[in-house]
Amino acid sequence: MTHIALYRTWRPQSFRDMVGQKHIVQTLQNSLREGRFSHAYLFNGPRGTGKTTTAKILAKAVNCLRGPAEEPCNQCEACLRITEGSVMDVLEIDAASNRGVEEIRDIRDKVKYAPTEVRRKVYIIDEVHMLTTEAFNALLKTLEEPPAHVMFILATTEPHRLPATIISRCQRFDFHRVPLEEQVLRLKEVCQDEAIDADEDALAFIARLSDGGMRDALSLLDQIIAFSGQRVTYDDVLSITGGLASDQFGKLVAAVQARDVGGALQLIDGFMQEGKSADKCMESLIYYFRDLLMVKLVPQSQAVTERILDIRGFVAVAERFSADALMTMIDTLNYYQTEMKYSAQPQTLLEIAVMKLCSLAAGEGAGPSRAGAAAGHPASAQSGAEPQDTAIVGQLLQRIAKLEEQLSRLMKQGVAAQEGAAPFPASGGGASAARPSVPVSKRTVEKLDRYLQAKDSEETAAVIQQWSNVLSGVKERRISLEAWLKNGEPVSVSDGSLLVAFRNDIHRETTEKPANKQLIEEVIGHVLGQPYRLVTVMLKDWRAATEQPAGGAEPREELKLVHEDDGKGASQEEWIQEAIQLFGEDLVKIREDES
Repeated sequence: MTHIALYRTWRPQSFRDMVGQKHIVQTLQNSLREGRFSHAYLFNGPRGTGKTTTAKILAKAVNCLRGPAEEPCNQCEACLRITEGSVMDVLEIDAASNRGVEEIRDIRDKVKYAPTEVRRKVYIIDEVHMLTTEAFNALLKTLEEPPAHVMFILATTEPHRLPATIISRCQRFDFHRVPLEEQVLRLKEVCQDEAIDADEDALAFIARLSDGGMRDALSLLDQIIAFSGQRVTYDDVLSITGGLASDQFGKLVAAVQARDVGGALQLIDGFMQEGKSADKCMESLIYYFRDLLMVKLVPQSQAVTERILDIRGFVAVAERFSADALMTMIDTLNYYQTEMKYSAQPQTLLEIAVMKLCSLAAGEGAGPSRAGAAAGHPASAQSGAEPQDTAIVGQLLQRIAKLEEQLSRLMKQGVAAQEGAAPFPASGGGASAARPSVPVSKRTVEKLDRYLQAKDSEETAAVIQQWSNVLSGVKERRISLEAWLKNGEPVSVSDGSLLVAFRNDIHRETTEKPANKQLIEEVIGHVLGQPYRLVTVMLKDWRAATEQPAGGAEPREELKLVHEDDGKGASQEEWIQEAIQLFGEDLVKIREDES
C-alpha cells in the first residue's frame, strides 16, 4: 500500500481533534450550535497551525446531512465527499496561483447560483494575501453582501497585506502557535498508533524545532522514522536535523565565556565534520542564548519551563553572563544569521560570529573592576586588554595628540580677533549689560606670503593630485555644492590651511558659507587623511600676487571671514562693493553722512 505522509494521515477531521486552538474551536462550535455563523471568516496565523484544516471542518459542519452541528459526523455522504474534495460546491482555491482579477470575477459571477449538491456553497481561499489589488476590489462587494447560500473562508499567514476593507467584512480568528506540551502529546499519540518506540526527549526536540507548527512536527517525525525505523532516539533527531546537543552547547559557551577563540573554532570545525549545518547551528545557538536570557530574567515562567528540559543546567550557565551581555550576543548572532542567507561560505560567518561572542564576553567575570573601568579608571580596563587592543589604543592616542597640536595652532591664529571682540552695548538694565561678548564675522585681510612660499611644496602637489577625489566625495554628500566647488582649484597648502582660488566670486561666497565650508573640510580630512582649514581667494588676485616681485611695495593679501576686531577692520569701500555686487549699480545710491 502506498505510504501517505503522517501530516496528511493525521489531519484532524473534526473540531475535537484540533490541537492548540481551543479559543477558535469553542467560538465556532457555539456559533454552529446557535446557527449564528457568519458569511465570511478570516483565518490567520503561522504556517502549520490548522487554518485550512479548520476551514474544511467548518465546511463539513455547515453542510453535514445531520446538521448543521457542533461536529461533522464524518459518516454521511456530504461529509465524506467534502473530505475527499469531490463536492463542486465546496471550492478550495489557491490564491498564489489564481491571484488575478479574472479568477475572482469568475467567482463573483458564479456565487449567485444556488448549490447543487450540499446545503451551502463554501469558498476557501488559501494564501489570500497573494491576490492583486484589482482582484481584491473585484471581491470586495461580493464579500460584503453575498447570497444567503454562500460562505467565504479566507486563510493567510500575512494579514497585514490585506486591505482594511476586506478585513472589516470578515470575522477574524487568530491562530496561535501550538504549545510544546500539546505537540508532544500529539506526537506520542501518533507514535503509539504507528507502533513507533520514541524517546520523550526526542519528541520534545522535534516539537521545539517545529516552532509551534503541528504540520512541521509531523513531517519531521515522518522523516526521522524513515531514517531510524521503529526506534526514534534523541541522537537520531540530532543527526537528521543537524542540531547540537545540550552538552555540545555547554562546551561552546564555556569556550566563549573563557574567551578561548581557538577552542571555540575547533568545536565548530568538529560540528561541521560531523555533518552539522552551519545555518542550523546558528539558529540553535540563538535559541540557546535566548533561553539563557529567559532563565536569567524570568526563571519561573511557563514559557521557560516548557522549552528547557534541564532547567538547573541552564541556571548554572546563565549565571556566568549578565543580561546585557546576553542581549548583545543574541543581537550579534541575529545579524550574522541574516548575512548567512546571502553568503556562499556560511561556516565562515558562523566562525566570525563566535569570535565576536568571545570578544563580547571579555570582562564578564571581572565584576566590579569592569564597572570601575567604565566609570573612568582606564588602568583597570587596559590591564586585561589584548595586544591588538593596546596597539589600536596607541594609534588613537597619536591621532588625538596630532589633532590637539593642529587645534592649538588654529587657536593661536584666531586669538587676536577673539580678544578684540566687543560686547553688546547696554541698552538699559543690568540684564542687557551682562550679555556675553559675541564676535561678529566680517571680512578682513591676511597676508599671502606664506601661501606663495608653499605653492611649490610636496604637500601642495599631493593635495592637488587628490583634488578630484575631494570633488567626488563632496558630490556624494551634496551634489549642488560640488558644482560650486568645481569653480575653484587648490593652489597652496601651508600650516594646516588649504588655499583654493575661485574664478567667480559667487561660487566663492557660496563655498564660504559655514555649513558648506564645514562639509568640504570634513571631506578633505577624510580623503587626505588629516584635517585642513579651507581658505579661499579670487584666482585673479592669486595670479597677480604670484606675478608680483617678492620685494614689491604692495602687500600680497587675500580676503576671508574672521572675527571682528573693534569694528574697525572693514572700510566703507568694502561694504559699498558688497552692496553693488548684491543689488547692482543701478539700485545702489551713495550718500554722504551729514552727521
